[in-house]
Amino acid sequence: MVLTTRMLTVDTWDDFHGLVEANNGVWGGCWCMGFHPGGFTGSREGNRDAKRKLVDDGRVRQVLVYEGGDRCVGWCQFGTPRELPNVKNTRAYEAGADEPPDWRIGCIFTNSKDRGKGIAAAAVEAALAEIARAGGGAVEAYPEQTIDRPPQRGAYLQTGPEELYERFGFVRVRRIAKWRWVMRAEIPAG
Repeated sequence: MVLTTRMLTVDTWDDFHGLVEANNGVWGGCWCMGFHPGGFTGSREGNRDAKRKLVDDGRVRQVLVYEGGDRCVGWCQFGTPRELPNVKNTRAYEAGADEPPDWRIGCIFTNSKDRGKGIAAAAVEAALAEIARAGGGAVEAYPEQTIDRPPQRGAYLQTGPEELYERFGFVRVRRIAKWRWVMRAEIPAG
């Protein structure tokens, strides 16, 4: 499988739109809005329209992953805390927060038929390269623990597994839920 990446823009919106629609709006219609200001709108259509407006306004940083150069198969959302202010398990996150990160990685998604093929790793790697180009800094991710955890039938880890981030030098900082951690890495400017 040959993977390439492009940023989500007005020009790549149709690719993103097609992938989201092929996967039931992603988690029933979230359209990758949970981390954005305002979060979910309450409806699938509202989330789609809100995401499109963010894209139209140039306020989305999201790497799309393509298989074979033309089939969008996944993504990784990233941004500054101002661009992505919402974090799952907010109360626990804020209770232990000290120095805010420069960047956050929000959700990661892989097309349901293409999981296990390295798409999430390609997406995170490309997002980290974009962060390096933008000056680097402290990057936080909020993955789920999978080791020493009971198997999760049918579960999909929207923020990715810990092992994915460990490959890129992220380390655990603190727990914010039974199976969710804040992980951090310093990404040099590039």
